[in-house]
Amino acid sequence: MPPAPSAAPFGIRPGAPGDRQPPAEFDSLFRADAPGGAGADSTRQLPRQDAGPAAPARPAGPGGGQEPPYGAPPYDTPGRGDGRSGTRRSVVPVVAAVVVGCAVLGLGVGAVMFSGGDEGPAPAAAATVAAESPEPPPSAAPEPSDPAEEQAEALDELLADSNDSRSAVIRSVENIKKCTELDQAATDLEDAAEQRRGLVTRLDELTVDELPDHARLTAALTKAWQASASADDHYAAWAKQVKGKRGCKDGQARTTSRTAQGNRASGEATQAKDEASALWNAIAREHGLTERRSSQL
Repeated sequence: MPPAPSAAPFGIRPGAPGDRQPPAEFDSLFRADAPGGAGADSTRQLPRQDAGPAAPARPAGPGGGQEPPYGAPPYDTPGRGDGRSGTRRSVVPVVAAVVVGCAVLGLGVGAVMFSGGDEGPAPAAAATVAAESPEPPPSAAPEPSDPAEEQAEALDELLADSNDSRSAVIRSVENIKKCTELDQAATDLEDAAEQRRGLVTRLDELTVDELPDHARLTAALTKAWQASASADDHYAAWAKQVKGKRGCKDGQARTTSRTAQGNRASGEATQAKDEASALWNAIAREHGLTERRSSQL
């Protein structure tokens, strides 16, 4: 069905433009005999003039000076007004890029976590953790030891060896007196003398200058061991005399000059050991080491 004729716009008479008559107030403009009328030529239509390019629209918004047509939506210029349309066009690509980046990052993390199984983190991750781990603090340097304590400990070891031959010497001298095992007694005494001289050599190699009264201590020890070595030599010679003719009488060894020399040297050794023992025990108490009697030197 053809559409029903629409009503004429408000204020416009119905009919074609040629069928409508001009209003009475404009009648004089189209009559030749009307004052100021243009006549027949005045009714001729003027040539159509081209309006030229349209002037650019003035910007909307505050200060634009142009209001939108009636019924048109508010101006939607990006960056002006409420900016809803322009902001929407600029935010959408950014949101899309962020979503894509998060998805890629999630896939990468998932691959790192589940691809290795029980083999531990990937080499790159392990290297990163190792690089970011704080270095352990450097260990504190050991405190310098006390020189006097080191010297005291070294001398203590030497004194511990000084008593090794004492029992052999005592046993050998008793056997000589009874005229028994004279060859073994002489050998043991000679070995003891050599051991005492070895103590003197080792003492000379030690540094004891940080110990109190170190000069007196070393002198006393040196004299004691040298005297003991001399006594051992004399007793060894006495054993050889007793083994000879008329060396023993009724199971008792004869006293000789070697016996007297041995006894004298042994007495000198005892006096020196007494002095050395007192000096050493003071050092031993200071450094928590073993104290020794003179007979133990």
